[in-house]
Amino acid sequence: MRRVTLRRPRLPRTRRGQRRLVQAVMAGCVLALSPSAWMYTTTGDRLRTADEVPRTDVAVVFGAGLWDGEPSPYLAHRLDAAAELYRRGRVEVVLVTGDNSREDYDEPDAMRGYLTRHGVPDGRIVSDYAGFDTWDSCVRAKKIFGVDEAVLISQGFHIRRAVALCGAAGIESYGVGVDAVHDATWYYGGAREILAAGKAALDAVFRPDPRFLGPREPGVERALGEAG
Repeated sequence: MRRVTLRRPRLPRTRRGQRRLVQAVMAGCVLALSPSAWMYTTTGDRLRTADEVPRTDVAVVFGAGLWDGEPSPYLAHRLDAAAELYRRGRVEVVLVTGDNSREDYDEPDAMRGYLTRHGVPDGRIVSDYAGFDTWDSCVRAKKIFGVDEAVLISQGFHIRRAVALCGAAGIESYGVGVDAVHDATWYYGGAREILAAGKAALDAVFRPDPRFLGPREPGVERALGEAG
């Protein structure tokens, strides 16, 4: 059997070549980090605590996974924040948006059940069953549910992307980043955001249609009417 040897890449020997290599590496770093910089610039004045967030009719809670059919701890923290905002009278309606792409996985209904157990009336909760990712959730909130202003609720590592994308979708929004234990999931989420920022920037520029759009739904308007 012939042995295959791998050659190490050769570094430039001339100063000019080395300078070009450094410039190329720097340019690559700038390109890789520019989406994150865009998110920070776009959302700099849009993040608030639960005490500071302006009163808004609608809160949007993004799905974050289920454990044995119940909200994961990360999702439960988001829902706790939404329930607290409702109890304080800071929001009137909660739009829960998540994945229901298969029969045995239903994030929105699990989120609705959790909220009702924590004091939010069922009639003040609206479900979006096709929030397959953050961009889809934002576009559908605007185009399907008619949301123009909202408080967005998620973990700190995700909230800037949510605010930036909902802004690109036409929703004036403020973000509430909830606390989270710095466990493996938190570190994974933070690292994932570096890659997700690139997709978010592309979504904001090209504005693709969601995976599923569908007809206009009056759920939010109806719930606000009941609240009034």
